[in-house]
Amino acid sequence: MTLASKAQPSPTPLEGHDGSGRRRAPRLVRILLPAALILVWLAGAGIGGPFFGKVGEVSSNDQTSYLPSSAEATLVQQRLSEFRDSDAIPAVVVFVGDRELTEIQRDALADAVAELAALEGVGDGVSPLLPSEDGLAAQVFVPLTPGELRDTIDRLGETVRAAVPDGVTVYITGPAGFTADLVGAFAGIDGLLLGVALLAVFLILIVVYRSFLLPVAVLSTSLFALCVALLAVWWLAKWEVLLLSGQTQGILFILVIGAATDYSLLYVARFREQLRVTQDRWVATKGALSGSFEPILASGGTVIAGLLCLLLSDLKSNSTLGPVASIGIVFAMLAALTLLPAILYAFGRAAFWPRRPAFEPEVVAAENGMPSRGAWAFIARQVKRRPRAIWVATTLVLLVGAAFATQLNASGVPQSDLVLGSSQARDGQVALGEHFADGSGSPTYVIAPENSLQTVADVLLAHPGVDSVSVTSADSPSGAAPVTEDGIVAFGPPGTPTPEPTIASGDVLLQATLTDAADSAAAAETVRELRTELGGTSGVHIGGVTATAIDTNDASIHDRTLIIPIVLVVILLILMLLLRSILAPVLLILTTVLSFGTALGVAALLFDHVFRFPGADPAVPLYGFVFLVALGIDYNIFLMTRVREESLGHGTREGILRGLAITGGVITSAGLVLAATFAALSVIPVLFLVQIAFIVAFGVLLDTFLVRSLLVPALGYDIGRAIWWPSKLSRVRADPQRTVSIDKEPSE
Repeated sequence: MTLASKAQPSPTPLEGHDGSGRRRAPRLVRILLPAALILVWLAGAGIGGPFFGKVGEVSSNDQTSYLPSSAEATLVQQRLSEFRDSDAIPAVVVFVGDRELTEIQRDALADAVAELAALEGVGDGVSPLLPSEDGLAAQVFVPLTPGELRDTIDRLGETVRAAVPDGVTVYITGPAGFTADLVGAFAGIDGLLLGVALLAVFLILIVVYRSFLLPVAVLSTSLFALCVALLAVWWLAKWEVLLLSGQTQGILFILVIGAATDYSLLYVARFREQLRVTQDRWVATKGALSGSFEPILASGGTVIAGLLCLLLSDLKSNSTLGPVASIGIVFAMLAALTLLPAILYAFGRAAFWPRRPAFEPEVVAAENGMPSRGAWAFIARQVKRRPRAIWVATTLVLLVGAAFATQLNASGVPQSDLVLGSSQARDGQVALGEHFADGSGSPTYVIAPENSLQTVADVLLAHPGVDSVSVTSADSPSGAAPVTEDGIVAFGPPGTPTPEPTIASGDVLLQATLTDAADSAAAAETVRELRTELGGTSGVHIGGVTATAIDTNDASIHDRTLIIPIVLVVILLILMLLLRSILAPVLLILTTVLSFGTALGVAALLFDHVFRFPGADPAVPLYGFVFLVALGIDYNIFLMTRVREESLGHGTREGILRGLAITGGVITSAGLVLAATFAALSVIPVLFLVQIAFIVAFGVLLDTFLVRSLLVPALGYDIGRAIWWPSKLSRVRADPQRTVSIDKEPSE
């Protein structure tokens, strides 16, 4: 075809009609509607943008607040305020000398401790200095008021370190120390995480489009969707409709950016196709929306359906993620179907500069909608020539990786290992364990009836995993009085009155210091055994840091077992409705589950033998499954909706080849974007997020380059039209007059 023929103008539409003869929208509507959409989204982003720095005001990283209301640790946590004047979080300040502490050093430390009560953020009840039996260390318990824990601990550390004598090292640990570490780890979520994710997406889009304006338009769509989604989520959290945490916030950011960009890529591909056959931007916009509306809606709906299954979770950290992330997906779809079309309509072909799509209807007609050159046309030809060999080989490769999935240790990790990198609280816990009982500062709380106090105390003291027992008492200077087998011990010189336990609703609060670190497996075993031994005593409940971890892990395992099958069934039903078939959705689900198993198996090998992670939270496989199945099925939806569209006119086998060649570029780009955005989660030094980042990013790449590109097309091609069973399409043969084969050979 000559350049002259390419440049020939299209027929001029009739006045008031588009190129197809349909009546065209009034010019005023074509101007005002896109402008109004852009202004509405701009206003929403302008209002929602400032809320990025305010998420901390409505979020919580307290693990107990995410437990189900029926959990034993939750019941204990809710009643602690009945026995204590405040809901302060204990910090443990540990002083370690390079040799045995002298009397002068101990006096200097005691003077420093005496000044702590005056610090901002420090509550009442700072304990006296408690030296270790070996004389090499001392500790003090400091109650900190909830709120700006990290700032309070920084002030506490600066004050103490400035006052301690030479030769003494200071650590701050305990529940407050670990919580501050977690807060610090999430501190970069508004800036660093968002910046890395946006930069990664922008660079990928630059490479994909080789344009500057189009990546800006797509990225603006994603960012505006995130701003408005965050605005909605923030207010729902403010009104206590939703529970928000740093973990949920990070996933929301990544999910919205990745999903909105994926949907935008699909729309841009359709818009480019339309610009090749029409010069009218309004007609091109309508055609692009018509071609992308169903797959975007189906894709987003599938993700939302999978996420909402998390509402069945016992853990609030899981159940609240469902609606939070679903809100993000809704705005991602809305932005891709309203804001981006308005922006591209406004710019037209200029949005693609310098690679503007040419108006070439004759070329498109000659191609019959089927690219004959390029990497994806080549892959389609290979699928046609050796379908069975390809799907069998890829299945075997995936099965080998999936075989290692059972090696993933997802039984929980110690609290001290949640934050990666250096940790003052972790170092302090180690120092504490070298000179005191490992459980110091993180006691196990036991609520018991007043008349069972001594009985319960005796059971606790008889267990080898318990170092000491005390009872909460307002009469005691430290707020708790020791309990031995002979009863409550008084502080002070002989003759000092024995303190009376604090009683609330007929119950007392015992505090058991464990011999093992509160977040260790040994401590968890101790608490489980105590619950069994005290299970026959009416009204006894055990809580605290260790009990909270136990109840959280148990609830996570229950959720994993319950939710995964439900997600599979829900997504299977959606695919059946979308594809009007039973066999095709079943095969798509099986291939996606196989891909997930492979991602989990590879993750297990790397986590254990390369990264040397201490294990994984029980929720890691659940989150990985929900994201990979819900998001991984996206690419199969993008592929199979186009395959079905092509199969209606060209037959199933030809439709599969055409669908693969046509959608190959856009789906690959979408997969790279989503993998990059999830990989960005790894910049937050929290073990859970780093593991989710790897599993989802690796799994998405598997789905993009292996499952969707080779396994699904080859398997579908080998099966043929029966894949659409039991719909009519499974009984319709291809029309040879309409079929143009991938390699220009007559179709079957």
